[in-house]
This record gives sequence, C-alpha cells and structure tokens, in this order.
Amino acid sequence: MILITGASGFVGRTLFARLVKQQPVRISLRAPLLGETPPGAEAVRAQLSPDQDWSEALCGVSLVVHCAARVHVMKEDSPDPLTEFRRVNVDGTLHLAREAAAVGVKRFVFLSSIKVNGEETALDQPFTEEDIPAPKDPYGISKYEAEHQLQQLARDTGMEVVIIRPPLVYGPGVKGNFKSLIQWVVKGIPLPLGAINNKRSFVALDNLIDLMITCLDHPAAANQVFLAGDGQDLSTTALLRNVASALGKPARLLPVPVFFLRRAARVLGKEAMIHRLCSSLQVDIGKARRVLGWTPPITVEEGLRRTVSEWV
Repeated sequence: MILITGASGFVGRTLFARLVKQQPVRISLRAPLLGETPPGAEAVRAQLSPDQDWSEALCGVSLVVHCAARVHVMKEDSPDPLTEFRRVNVDGTLHLAREAAAVGVKRFVFLSSIKVNGEETALDQPFTEEDIPAPKDPYGISKYEAEHQLQQLARDTGMEVVIIRPPLVYGPGVKGNFKSLIQWVVKGIPLPLGAINNKRSFVALDNLIDLMITCLDHPAAANQVFLAGDGQDLSTTALLRNVASALGKPARLLPVPVFFLRRAARVLGKEAMIHRLCSSLQVDIGKARRVLGWTPPITVEEGLRRTVSEWV
C-alpha cells in the first residue's frame, strides 16, 4: 500500500490518478474528497501538523509519497511566516516520517523544491545536487530543514528517504504566474519581454510524476537527492513564444532592453516580478539520468501543449 499526502494538490492529484490504476493507494486529505473514491483507493482525513495521529493512514503502508506542504502564500497574513512554515513543513513532516519509520515503512519520498538550492543561477551554471544549499525565503528554508532532518532520520532508523527538488512545475490546471503568462498570450496583450536572454529550467507535470514513480522502487534511489527538470532550458522570451505556438496564436513580444525593464520596474514597484522574468535558474538533471537511467518522457513542446489545452 502507498500513502500519498497532499493528494488534492497540483502534483499529488496527478500522481494519485496515475498510481491508483496500478496498485492500492491511500490518500490523506485536509477536506473530504468530492465524489466517490476511485476503486483501489482509500481516503483518510489528516492535517500536516506536529500532533496529527497518522496511525490509521499508515496502517499496512510500505511507501509514503509526501506532497503535502505549506506552499507560497500570495497574501501572507502570519506575523512570523518562517515559524509557520517550520511548524507545517518541518515539524509536521518529521512527525509523519517518524511515525512511518516506527511502523516499518520502507521508503519515504519527499517532494521538496529547487528553492533549497537558491533563487537563481549564473547563466549556464546550473544547480546540482552537490551544491551547498542556499535557500532564501521561508518556504525554501523550511524545505531545506525538513530535508536535513529526514536524512538524519534515515540514518537513525534505516527507513529509505528519497528527496526530489523540482523547479517551477507546469501542466493542466497550473495556477499562479504561469497561468497569468498563458492568459496574457491568450488575450493577445503586447508584452515588453521580447529581448530577455536568460535561461530557466521548468518541469512538466507528467515528467515530474514519472520521476517520482521511478523513485518509488528503484534500488539506486534510496537515500538520494534528485533535481527534476525537462532537460531543456528556455529564456522567458522563448517560453512565451513556445506558449503562443502551443496556443496557435502570435507572440506579441516587444524587444525592450532588460535595463529599461528593470528601471521601469523600480518606478512601478514590480522589481521582484521583473527580476524573476529576467534572471536565470537552471538545474542539471544529469544525476537522475546516470543513477536511475531516467529520461523525461515528454518534451517541453508537448508539456506546453497539454498545459494550454483548456484554452485552445
């Protein structure tokens, strides 16, 4: 039996839909599941907190895939965000992992984040698993601390831990900034983003799910960290052109120099947004290729086609 936490989330629900066709799956949810639970699946109510009783959820489970987390909050209302991220992502995760180890769970797959490595890279100097972690924001810090404690738990108990760090994940149902980007192209809004020569790594949802499934039982995955990605980096300009191509629409991109964009962003108070659009963040997936023999099953072009299908 496999337990998936966060099965109502963007990644968790797709992983659940894939696995439930192949083997018995139990999912933990904060709220009741809408509709009937599919055949071969069980649903339990659980919160990712330090005092949650996981005994029912873990009964008979040999593998845990931990997708649940406190993620980015657009309008943060906590007076101390780092403490709140730690309470859920560190303390809640370690509490679950300790209970899992105590009942004999063999492997614990932890969905982390590339934010553990940092927020950006120099051009053509991608992050690797060997880099010294340098998280910047409360979310990234909490993920790094959870990783560190999970690795110690693995050494102490013998439960195998696999850590996967994805960059931005895109696919059907994507939200946030990536959805906004698609909507800009759909509406035909001219964008001053036609001269950005950065490089960014992304990972299609189907590619990430395939890597996670590979890590469930691959012997060489035990107690390893893997960076996820499509294996093809794009500039912001190229990404927008690819999105437009997938939509069958023209890319209305104005070649405004980056220094003008940054200057305008300072005036408008949009420096953080423009910095993300113009900076580089690359990941090297060579370790997953070498150790697991893993190759992303779909291309960026196919991933974007699937992502924009609801707008076509």
